[in-house]
Amino acid sequence: METQYRGRRFLSFWRDTRGSTAVEFGLVAIPFIFMTIGIIELALVFAAANMLEGGVAEASRLIRTGELQQAGGDPEETFREALCAHALVLIECDGIVVESIAIEDNTFEGISELVPEYDEDGNLIPSGFELGEVSDVVLVRVAYRYQFMTPLFGDIFSNQPDRAYPMLATAVMRTEPYEFEDE
Repeated sequence: METQYRGRRFLSFWRDTRGSTAVEFGLVAIPFIFMTIGIIELALVFAAANMLEGGVAEASRLIRTGELQQAGGDPEETFREALCAHALVLIECDGIVVESIAIEDNTFEGISELVPEYDEDGNLIPSGFELGEVSDVVLVRVAYRYQFMTPLFGDIFSNQPDRAYPMLATAVMRTEPYEFEDE
């Protein structure tokens, strides 16, 4: 008799659905929230990388057209200002490392041999800021370390000790014949 009572009690507990929605929500909510935050964080990383690439393309145009070579003042600072004007939202301009190299043999063949150098923390070691002259081949590199906003995803998506995602944007161009004769 006691066994039947236990069986009915178990069946009535099993059939009772009051509160099942709260339990299901509790089981699904935490993974759903983590996935949503992770998707948003990755979207921000890709948006920042896209902004960096676009900013490098826009700022490199100043070198390609000769505007930077003919302008007065510090060319690296002018390049940074143009880059930061394009990549304003997700990138902190203080963390950008810039280098520009005029290729010696003035061809595109030797560019693959110009491997970027990094220090022990993973930061780009710039080798200067050379603009080149008329019809020179110029390599521009911009490095940035994107800091994850959420510590958990920074540990998952980055193998760096500071939970940063290193980004490198590169532009290679031949400068235009920008020197004009005065009439």
